[in-house]
Amino acid sequence: TFKTMATFMPPPPAATFLAFHPQDNNIIAIGMDDSTIQIYNVRVDEVKSKLKGHSKRITGLAFSNVLNVLVSSGADAQLCVWNTDGWEKQKSKVLQIPQGRSTGAFSDTRVQFHQDQVHFLVVHETQLAIYETTKLECMKQWPVRESSAPITHATFSCDSQLIYASFMDATICVFSSANLRLRCRVSPSVYLPASLSNSNVHPLVIAAHPQESNMFAVGLSDGGVHIFEPLESEGKWGVAPPPENGSASAVTATPSVASDQPQR
Repeated sequence: TFKTMATFMPPPPAATFLAFHPQDNNIIAIGMDDSTIQIYNVRVDEVKSKLKGHSKRITGLAFSNVLNVLVSSGADAQLCVWNTDGWEKQKSKVLQIPQGRSTGAFSDTRVQFHQDQVHFLVVHETQLAIYETTKLECMKQWPVRESSAPITHATFSCDSQLIYASFMDATICVFSSANLRLRCRVSPSVYLPASLSNSNVHPLVIAAHPQESNMFAVGLSDGGVHIFEPLESEGKWGVAPPPENGSASAVTATPSVASDQPQR
C-alpha cells in the first residue's frame, strides 16, 4: 500500500545509513551524520542504544545473523564491530589507505557481508578489501593505483562469487570475490553514447540482481540506469577484457589492477 507506517527521529542530525536487524524487523540500526549509531525499536518508538565509536558520519552498516554482530563504517575510514546482544563495541580498525593515495573529505566507506556471513566486503574510493569479522583482519585487498580513477561503488553478486565495481571514469570491473582478481572490464564506450564520452557522467551506484548472479545494474550521475549481463555466447563474466582499439586515452582511463595481476 506504500502508506507511511511511522515517522520518527526528525533531523538534525540527519540519518545517513539504515539497516534492519535480520531477526527482528522492528529494530533498525540508524547511522547518523553526527557519527553515532542509534538502535531504534519501531514497535515501542524508542532508541534502545546509542553507539559511539566513529569520528565522522556513518556511511555503512551490515548485520551478520551468524555471528550476531553489526559492522559499521564511516567517513573516517574506520570499521567497528558491535555485539548485537548488548551493543558493546568488540573491535575497531582504521582502513589502510594505499601508499600515495589521498582521500576526499567526503569519502564514503561501505560494508557488505558475504553470503557466508563471516567475511565482508569493504568499499572505499581507494580500494576493495575482504575482511574476516571475528578478528577484523584484512584477508585480501585490491588497491586503486595513484594514476587511476577512484571507485564510486561496489557490491557482491547475489551468490557472493563476484564483485561488481564502478569507477569515476565510468569504467566497470568484475572481480572474483575469492581472490579479488579482475575477470572482466567494461569500457565506458561500451555503454555510454558517444555524446557523453567526454562528459563527467559516471556510475554512482551499482546493484546486483537478486537471483541472476551474472546480472547487475548501474545508476549514473545523469539519472540514467543501465542493466548489464554477459554475452549469451559466453554466459558469464570470465573473459579477459578486449584490447582497446588503439586509443591511448582509453587505455590510460582504465583502472590499473594490483601488481600481482597478469597483464590483460
